[in-house]
Amino acid sequence: MKRFAALLLLSLSPVALLAAVTGTWLRRVPEEDHRRHDPYLGQTTAIAAGRQLFQHNCTPCHGFDAMGRYGRPSLRSVRIRRATDGDLAWMLQHGDPFKGMPPWSSLPDQQRWQIIAYLRTLPPIGKPMPR
Repeated sequence: MKRFAALLLLSLSPVALLAAVTGTWLRRVPEEDHRRHDPYLGQTTAIAAGRQLFQHNCTPCHGFDAMGRYGRPSLRSVRIRRATDGDLAWMLQHGDPFKGMPPWSSLPDQQRWQIIAYLRTLPPIGKPMPR
């Protein structure tokens, strides 16, 4: 598996590699998806469900505090905070093979939106997590 990952990285064009590192993955999001809004945004029960889903599925790479682990990005960063709900939904569905983000298309659409509703409640970097 590591050998495959190394070959994949070597085969990437410099442009694709730069896109992976700088977060220009947002440019791959189709406009139709970019404009989507989270139907569960601000809903207490959806946020609670999203928190549980996040803890079960996302913490191995992003940590309980969503600050990122093992070289994975913080989900409290400016880049993620500026991404639209639709951008995040697209990323959850499709993943990003350049950064090791698996596609979560196996999760129902509702659960992916709940995770996004939870992410929107997280404080920015430098602010403490709510208890």
